[in-house]
Amino acid sequence: HTSRKWDFALRSWREMLAIGLEGSANKLGIGIVKEDGTILSNVRHTYITPPGTGFLPKETAEHHRKHVIRLVKEAIKEAQIKPEELDCVCYTKGPGMGGPLRVCAVVARMLSQMWKKPLVGVNHCVAHIEMGRVVTGAKDPVALYVSGGNTQVISYSQEKYRIFGETIDIAVGNCLDRFARIVKLSNDPSPGYNIEQAAKNGSKFVELPYVVKGMDVSFAGILSNAEETAKEMLGKGECTVDDLCFSLQETLFAMLVETTERAMAHCGNNEVMAVGGVGCNKRLHQMLATMASERGGKAYTTDDRYCIDNGAMIAYTGLLMFRHGHVTPFEEATCTQRFRTDDVHINWRGGEEEAAPVPAPKQSVWAPLRPEDQPA
Repeated sequence: HTSRKWDFALRSWREMLAIGLEGSANKLGIGIVKEDGTILSNVRHTYITPPGTGFLPKETAEHHRKHVIRLVKEAIKEAQIKPEELDCVCYTKGPGMGGPLRVCAVVARMLSQMWKKPLVGVNHCVAHIEMGRVVTGAKDPVALYVSGGNTQVISYSQEKYRIFGETIDIAVGNCLDRFARIVKLSNDPSPGYNIEQAAKNGSKFVELPYVVKGMDVSFAGILSNAEETAKEMLGKGECTVDDLCFSLQETLFAMLVETTERAMAHCGNNEVMAVGGVGCNKRLHQMLATMASERGGKAYTTDDRYCIDNGAMIAYTGLLMFRHGHVTPFEEATCTQRFRTDDVHINWRGGEEEAAPVPAPKQSVWAPLRPEDQPA
């Protein structure tokens, strides 16, 4: 949304400052960021449930309500600023879980009224991409966005982030999280992290379904098969939990790298960037780097400060939007569980020079690596 009331955002080129509120899932984050991407504060609190369980919307929303005001105060104190220095209040409009999203939307509206600052509702997926770009310095990479709620292969074109491929059922992070519950891995600090650590000790590759449908992927059937395989093989002592974690991770990531490489070939782009919570995984980094290197390109990755949901990415993307005329009227400052990445008008990248197309190298076919084939 645009409003003439805030036209100064287009005219005044002083460096601006924003606060961002993120709470679309079990991470509650508050960040304060300068327009050049400098992060003044980026505090976060995670709702962690016992092993074998997940997080439900009602309990997650209660967690966010309990901690959000304290985190806002912490962020302001850490940034060493006063609320009147802020130019806008940014919050996650969607996608995500309804209850947790609503908590942050309500608090954002409250802060907007208290501090007399305009509101900017931000798309969670776009925020991951923009945070990745400013942190890594990547100009126009194909983005592999992988998290607990989303799995998309994305490339920018004509003021939109175009989705070239995505999951047709559950997200890759959801698949990993649910498998962690099946084998009773801890949720602290996260199920995906604990699967990554267990996979390092895997010594046997267990074959699982490999489901790529054109540019899209499917994980639900793999999860069901992995659950049955775990019950059968673990019961007979034919493999370990570490072996299953290794096998699942290799299979899922091979599917993602295959579709990502195909998007790069189509776009004539030799740069790739992993974003989202699963984008922290170092094995995924390794596979993307190998693929990009074989294409004469480069893979960009970030660590858990920026990959995992955080308030700074919302604040930074909100500032980009605000600078280019996006303002969310108070009466429309709601949230939505469904908000497509390609629904957002990316007018802050419209003036960039498009990369010249290059001949696409022959595409390699990705298959899971067995333990004996793993890089030293």
